[in-house]
Amino acid sequence: MPEGKHVTRISVRGVAVVSATAVTAVGAVVGVAAGSEGKPVQTVDVASATLFADAPTGERAQHVSDGIGRQADAQQSAADAAAKKAAEEAARLQAAADAQAKADAEKAAQQAEADAAAQKAADDAAAAKKAEADAAAKKAAEAKKAKEAANQAASVSALASIPAGSVQDTARQIIGDDAQFQCFSQIVQRESGWDYTASNKSSGAYGLVQALPGSKMASAGADWRTNPATQIKWGLNYMNSRYGSPCGAWSFWQSHHWY
Repeated sequence: MPEGKHVTRISVRGVAVVSATAVTAVGAVVGVAAGSEGKPVQTVDVASATLFADAPTGERAQHVSDGIGRQADAQQSAADAAAKKAAEEAARLQAAADAQAKADAEKAAQQAEADAAAQKAADDAAAAKKAEADAAAKKAAEAKKAKEAANQAASVSALASIPAGSVQDTARQIIGDDAQFQCFSQIVQRESGWDYTASNKSSGAYGLVQALPGSKMASAGADWRTNPATQIKWGLNYMNSRYGSPCGAWSFWQSHHWY
């Protein structure tokens, strides 16, 4: 082999095939000669065989082998490049998918955080509004209570200046008819003794006519606790609606000792 030449696998195989063919032909000639002593030897026309004539030899064979090798190398390189490109493309697509998934997750987290903040703000606003409404309601209730206390105080003050017997006079004026007043007076005298603050601790009845409960008289006025005129109006209306008149109520009372 000339120095500096590289024989590829293809060139070696080609030479091996040619050499094997030649050796076989020569062996056939020798075998015939050895096994046919005293007989005519049949010769083989090796020159007429085209094996060596057709097969490239020497430098030409090396060139053919090198060309085939280069072609194979080029094909292998092309295949490697294609595989590398496919791997790079797959890696690029995976990286893009991962980046998109990460971006989507961050966006979802930000949206959830924004929703939570908005809900908290709404809850805080609702709580503040409720607290404000509660404070306003409490203030209004306190104002109403203070007004009622003031009204009661004013009623007590006004009654304190009324002379003795004015309660009966007030009843007489409200009832009008003297006979009906007398019947009304009989009942009131026995129920409360004309004490507009009279209270029955066992039953809870209250006032001139001992309304049970006393809060019933609120239908005639909010000052029912301290104003005898309010109690008289309520009592007269009760007697008229239930018994037709104070005298009707007095007749019932005499039979039952209640009305």
